[in-house]
Amino acid sequence: MPSGVGAGRAERRDTIRWEARADLVVVGGGVAGLTAARAASRRGLRVLTVSKGGPTDTATQYAQGGIAVVAPGPADSVDSHVADTCAAGAGLCDETAVRSIVSGGQDAVAALTDLGAVFDRGRDGGIARTREGGHSTRRIIHAGGDATGAEIQRALGAAGLPVLFGAAAARVLTDARGVTGLLVLDDRGLGVVHTPAVLLATGGLGQLYACSTNPPGATADGIALALHAGAAVADLEFVQFHPTVLFAAGSVGRRPLVSEAVRGEGARLVDSAGRPVTAGVHPLGDLAPRDVVSRAIATRLAELGDDHVLLDARHLDGFARRFPTVTASLAQVGLDPARDLIPVAPAAHYSCGGVVTDVCGRTGVPGLYAAGEVARTGLHGGNRLASNSLLEGLVVGERAGLAAAEERGGLRVETADADLPVRPRADRAALQQLMTRHASVVRDAAGLAVAGAGLTAAPTGRCTDAAALEDAALTVAARALTLAAGARTESRGCHTRDDHPESDPAQRRSLETRLDADGEITLRTPQLTGAH
Repeated sequence: MPSGVGAGRAERRDTIRWEARADLVVVGGGVAGLTAARAASRRGLRVLTVSKGGPTDTATQYAQGGIAVVAPGPADSVDSHVADTCAAGAGLCDETAVRSIVSGGQDAVAALTDLGAVFDRGRDGGIARTREGGHSTRRIIHAGGDATGAEIQRALGAAGLPVLFGAAAARVLTDARGVTGLLVLDDRGLGVVHTPAVLLATGGLGQLYACSTNPPGATADGIALALHAGAAVADLEFVQFHPTVLFAAGSVGRRPLVSEAVRGEGARLVDSAGRPVTAGVHPLGDLAPRDVVSRAIATRLAELGDDHVLLDARHLDGFARRFPTVTASLAQVGLDPARDLIPVAPAAHYSCGGVVTDVCGRTGVPGLYAAGEVARTGLHGGNRLASNSLLEGLVVGERAGLAAAEERGGLRVETADADLPVRPRADRAALQQLMTRHASVVRDAAGLAVAGAGLTAAPTGRCTDAAALEDAALTVAARALTLAAGARTESRGCHTRDDHPESDPAQRRSLETRLDADGEITLRTPQLTGAH
């Protein structure tokens, strides 16, 4: 398997400072990982969760919008939610997978409520629902106004399962049968957890770009771990940019988003001249799918030579009560939404592609699972529908934990291969500059070629600490993304090619990337996605 190819092997053995055993190791402590850990633990597995950050260093913690889940009654249906999801996915959703995951939403929310999660209620005492971009009805449930992710993180974290914080996953160890362990770096040094099952729930890759809504740890770790273990990655070129991220001149790193629900409640996007940004662009206007709104903003900014547009929420009553998280972010930069226009611009937000799995999180490598943003189940296609991410993390996380319990639990494995990886590592700031300039909302062949050439020139070195592992992960993910983006000579979903502005029906296919025996990234085109 690729984890043992020459490019990734060292001539010397690294010293193992500690060892442990588990039936399942979960990498990542957000909604998908904690849900999976809880499900597997309930089935009697010894589960160890490893997280390179602290208890709240997850994308889940920052999720503002909510959970998209079909409301009971005649106003909504699974069919409607499926249709909205597939429309946003631009022809690349797997409709069977969409239906399966959407259908699991109500049970997943009920389980979360049983665990103690508290969702906002309306005046009638029922769970309050709002509407977000691309949805045909109000089906988004939320907590704390715009702090849904934080409430989910709190409820799942309260389950009290063992988590090893400050631990960076270095390699998934495999043999001919599949997974045998996980190589980990923490403050004790290099360690190995002997396990027959590893579940990747590492979140996204927002740190590929100079500005992102993702936490600092969103460095494509799971993508790299999966590729080097022999799994496939697909749809990686589709990076969703959230259209309304709080803008500040010269800012880099994680930026606070202004929830889509703000527009769902009636806020309007205008340019510096006060003109509507999305008028005539889409029937849903400011509530069009995120790629449409982001592209409309990018186009208007290019026309005017501006670097941001404005969100007008001054007419909304009770803004601070409904959106306390956004209000706090605005207050930190001296803005009052009742008085001031809010400066916003698109920023990297969500990876629609990822490690190829089924709807139970299984990859093509026995014993290796993935769930949440790191995975590509077929739910999102070319563009994620708003608030489907927490839904997916809950539903597929639960299923992946159960699958690990049924398929590999209790199998005793040993591993003798414990070398630290040797990988290409680009300078992070230079990589982010390349990706931001050439692989953002609007791209073209020339720019992608420049980015690809810069990434190919990255020097190779041993990954002896967490920062080096992150840089290596960002490098391989960026190379895979630019390769796939260059091969997709059309505009589709959240991927816009300035030199190929139309969609090409012949390219309504996912693109898979893998590592070959020499550690080189290869590209293949699987069969057409299911019709919908």
